[in-house]
Amino acid sequence: MGATSVSFGQVSFTDLDFAKDVSLLTKLLELLFPALELMADEAASLGLEVNWQKTKVQALGRTEGVPLTVTVKDHEVAVAEEFVYLDSLIHSSVQSTSGINRHSAIAHAAMQSLDNQIWRSRVSTSTKLKLYNACILPIWVTLLGSLEDRCMEDRCF
Repeated sequence: MGATSVSFGQVSFTDLDFAKDVSLLTKLLELLFPALELMADEAASLGLEVNWQKTKVQALGRTEGVPLTVTVKDHEVAVAEEFVYLDSLIHSSVQSTSGINRHSAIAHAAMQSLDNQIWRSRVSTSTKLKLYNACILPIWVTLLGSLEDRCMEDRCF
């Protein structure tokens, strides 16, 4: 294999030109800068580049005194109050309320779409009930269970 591959045991990987998401966690903001710089240097040694415009820094919990941007390797990096990661809204308050609101809005939009496309259509009531029981009810049960778990973590009750 050429210089653009890496091997682990007997397996060789040649498509090394893309990494979608990376999360770095540190206890202190000051420790994050050298970690980001090291990540950028290691990525460069593999032919990868950090997209600094898409890179976000987030302070969790107490955010007093945290700047709006930070500079890493001569690049301005935004400090985000919230962002979506793996389909979950991550908020600096470390509570799930924002994520719950986001999922509720998505569910509401889906139900509105169903209202216009199915419930007000000429489809028979028995077919509508079958659709509801087979397709919609299981999603609601899963969604409500997920919301309940998140809410319990945040002590919403």
